[in-house]
Amino acid sequence: MHAETLVNSVLVSLLLILLSAIQGSLQQSLRQVGGGCKISPESSLRRCRTPDGLICSGRGECECGICICQVTEPGTFYGPRCECHDWICPTYDGKTCGDHGICKSGKCFCYENWFGESCQYQEECSLSSKTSKDLCRNAQGVVCSNAGTCHCGSCMCHNPDGKGLISGRYCECDDNECLDEDSGEVCGGHGKCYCGNCYCSAGWHGDKCEFQCDISPWESKRRCTSPDGKICSNRGTCVCGECTCYDVDPSGDWGDIHGETCECDERSCHVMYDRYSDDFCSGHGQCNCGRCDCKEGWTGKKCDHPLSCSLSMEASQKKCRGTSSLPCFGRGHGFCSCGRCICSDGWFGKHCQFPRSCNMTDEQSKSLCETVNGITCSGKGSCHCGRCICSPQEWYISGEFCECDDRECDKHDGLVCTGNGVCNCGNCECWDGWTGNACEIWVREDPW
Repeated sequence: MHAETLVNSVLVSLLLILLSAIQGSLQQSLRQVGGGCKISPESSLRRCRTPDGLICSGRGECECGICICQVTEPGTFYGPRCECHDWICPTYDGKTCGDHGICKSGKCFCYENWFGESCQYQEECSLSSKTSKDLCRNAQGVVCSNAGTCHCGSCMCHNPDGKGLISGRYCECDDNECLDEDSGEVCGGHGKCYCGNCYCSAGWHGDKCEFQCDISPWESKRRCTSPDGKICSNRGTCVCGECTCYDVDPSGDWGDIHGETCECDERSCHVMYDRYSDDFCSGHGQCNCGRCDCKEGWTGKKCDHPLSCSLSMEASQKKCRGTSSLPCFGRGHGFCSCGRCICSDGWFGKHCQFPRSCNMTDEQSKSLCETVNGITCSGKGSCHCGRCICSPQEWYISGEFCECDDRECDKHDGLVCTGNGVCNCGNCECWDGWTGNACEIWVREDPW
């Protein structure tokens, strides 16, 4: 027995020495390529960083964009970012051997009064039955997900066939979902199963890792790389050289994402984004890979500015902002067209600042919208909760009672307000430094 233990100890020591030598050789070769690393430190760290922001998964060091993984007891880490491990001991609640044992060569040796593969069960329990069950309830309040029994605050999952396919702190993981129907193997024998999901080995893909890719991983990555150098534009997954785009982008918003490398996002064409709406480019253009190609007579990123408008795009946006920092009180309230806010459902007002909720009767509302001659909103709009909403088809109509016609403002050189102000109810409101009925007079002296 002692002789066998000694032999095993010698073998482990030799293995560690060999792996350390390989690591040292690789580090030396990295430093000697061309006399030094050819990429910047920022680029190097970016290549070594995992999606959750860790450098080499927190299990190694980054050398010139390549992870040098740790070679320490009780096992080894490997993979492009040290994300894989082979003979590390099982964990419970994210802790090796549940923090109730010692890991040796991939197996947990439990402390006294603890047992189980991950030392997660306590032999003598001091908890009350209620407390024990409460500790075993999943997020939905079900004890051990109805797939196990509760023992002293820990779930013992039902695995009558001995394959250990039911797992997790609350027995919430069913790895039966990873079994290939034809071969009966977990992930078809070409991947690992984690909580019912297959993570395929290089060269394999599919829900059960049942499909083999006929191109190299490097060629697959090349085909999936978007023009900005990201894999599937960071909005999809690369499978055998083809991008499968997400329905949700990294920010959590729903999107209309498509393209060979998921480079197109049609949300950019919506004035107010609604994933169930086809109202692209304000209805005045065609959306091509997130860019609006406007119809004749319209301009702007969202084709929301009519060329017939006497205001420039900048002046129109400024008029729509009012006291807000965003035109028409921001996303979801409405959009700006020729200095007028066109409100979305649920909002109204000059700048779409009022929610459509009313605590008065129709008669009371109508009385507040009538002009002195008894006409509701001057016949050029509709009344809602005592306020006039002017017709969006006639961009030049404005005013509290839709009584103003901005086409009546004075012109100079054919331009309304000479282009040096905005028209407000038939009168020019001039920018700083300009005056006159049509803002045609410069009142500041030239700095030179």
